[in-house]
Amino acid sequence: MNIRKNKPVIGISIGDINGIGAEVTMKALQDSRLQKMITPVIYGHGKAITYYRKILDMNDFNFMQVKGIEDIHHRKTNVINVVQESPEVSPGVETSEAGKMALAALDQAIVDLKSEQLDALVTAPLNKNNINSEETPFIGHTEYLTDAFEAVKSLMFMVSEDMRIGLVTGHMPLKEVVAAITSAAIKEKLKIMLKSLKEDFGIPKPKIAVLGVNPHAGEDGLLGMDEQEIIQPVIKEFKDKGNLVFGPYPADGFFGMMHQKKFDGVLAMYHDQGLVPFKTVSFDSGVNFTAGLPIIRTSPDHGTAYNIAGKNAADAGSMRAAIFLAHDIIKRNDDWDTEE
Repeated sequence: MNIRKNKPVIGISIGDINGIGAEVTMKALQDSRLQKMITPVIYGHGKAITYYRKILDMNDFNFMQVKGIEDIHHRKTNVINVVQESPEVSPGVETSEAGKMALAALDQAIVDLKSEQLDALVTAPLNKNNINSEETPFIGHTEYLTDAFEAVKSLMFMVSEDMRIGLVTGHMPLKEVVAAITSAAIKEKLKIMLKSLKEDFGIPKPKIAVLGVNPHAGEDGLLGMDEQEIIQPVIKEFKDKGNLVFGPYPADGFFGMMHQKKFDGVLAMYHDQGLVPFKTVSFDSGVNFTAGLPIIRTSPDHGTAYNIAGKNAADAGSMRAAIFLAHDIIKRNDDWDTEE
């Protein structure tokens, strides 16, 4: 049983400094509840934070710049410079410099996670386009972190008060989806979801709905055999082992009738099948949680939003929820003495 004297230390990788990452991070950390619950460490650059503090008229946002994780103060918001040179901040503009800094922030946070000096990571949105290259392939946070921690498999798990949706397939072209939906893939994702719902969310006997892949879940084979040949046998196998797994359900009717409220988790077959209903209902409060990793990682469910960057128009609800969820999962997985 691990008991620590200080509050949980949660790292926040700043993402693209020309997007809304800094803004939503700063706004979220102004919540007085969070300051009492966690020690925040922003991986970015003090100049970028100072820039946004000025243009957003957030003069009451205070932070302490530290050299590294070993120097953090548990009563302050800490900022670690991940690049030596002062970054050029250009709200709403895609630049290679911002991409390099976003990756540097993520990489430094990974180092501190591996040395167990961070208890969780919250990733602010970045732009894949100014990071991905032949030298540095970057599909997304989920895949990058899965590789970094040598996890066999992970689950992109979208979480809000109203629903929890996991994906069998994630960031891939739609034309490749059907071939990737195999019995083995569905089994892997179901196992991760069941384990996460029990351990991370404290649900002893989770109830899971599995969606079909074809319109009307194949309509008894008329619109495809994937449900009968692949998905249904997996559901039966899990049921036979005593798990509460049901389906496959037609996605349109399932969400149209709000059936997600009857389940602890929903397993969607591909990205937009799960993300469209999730963001429709929970865009301002949804969280992207990566289940199956040896570390805790959450993220707001939105992107860089270049169109409103620097305009003081970004809603920090999703970032705030991501930080709270990271804290809650830490607490469920450990015992803490939060008195200093």
